[in-house]
Amino acid sequence: MKISLSEELIQVAGIIDDAEARMLVVSGVDYLGFPLRLPVHKEDISEEKAGMIIRSLKPPHYSVLITYLKMAKEIFAFCHQLGARMVQLHGDVSPDELANLRKLDSGLFIIKSLIVKDNNLSELESQLSDHCPYADAFITDTYDPETGACGATGKMHNWDISRRLVSISPKPVILAGGLCPDNVREAIQYVRPAGVDVHTGVESPDGRKDPYLVRKFVGEARNAFTKMNLL
Repeated sequence: MKISLSEELIQVAGIIDDAEARMLVVSGVDYLGFPLRLPVHKEDISEEKAGMIIRSLKPPHYSVLITYLKMAKEIFAFCHQLGARMVQLHGDVSPDELANLRKLDSGLFIIKSLIVKDNNLSELESQLSDHCPYADAFITDTYDPETGACGATGKMHNWDISRRLVSISPKPVILAGGLCPDNVREAIQYVRPAGVDVHTGVESPDGRKDPYLVRKFVGEARNAFTKMNLL
């Protein structure tokens, strides 16, 4: 059975180990993201350990493989290796390859990234339209010109762009990019996304997720989603 996107979801990416995964689940996080095979950043966890955690999670908590692979066969094989049923694609995956991935695994839940740069709204609108027939959801994230990273930058982007993409997308749009406990409420109220994603914004200086920051982020996000639905 294919997974359905949770409403008002909260995703935390960059899981380091099983203890951190358990802490996030207890703290009310819905989705746990595992960035692997990255072109810029160093992986937080080995593929073997990630697979063990991915296979151990039970609904309503889900794992998301986050990868920059571009070819359908490679993505399909990697998901199968880890047991992942949700994949977040940050690479330059063409609509044709996304269609091929859908043919290889019709039950795979596919989230396609939309990377916000300076003044690239029209480009992102085209990407959304081209990928929409094959993606189940989208995620907006930030491009860092200094490192070339597309995500996990700790930097915000122009929320006007994400708000526009949310308003025109037939599929759910998740907001990422520089979110933290201090700004997630404002971000949700302004952008009105289907969910939010955080990575570095809830980490302590040692790179581990801080339980206090995670709980604060979850609480602020839940409150914002509740108010959003009352409007």
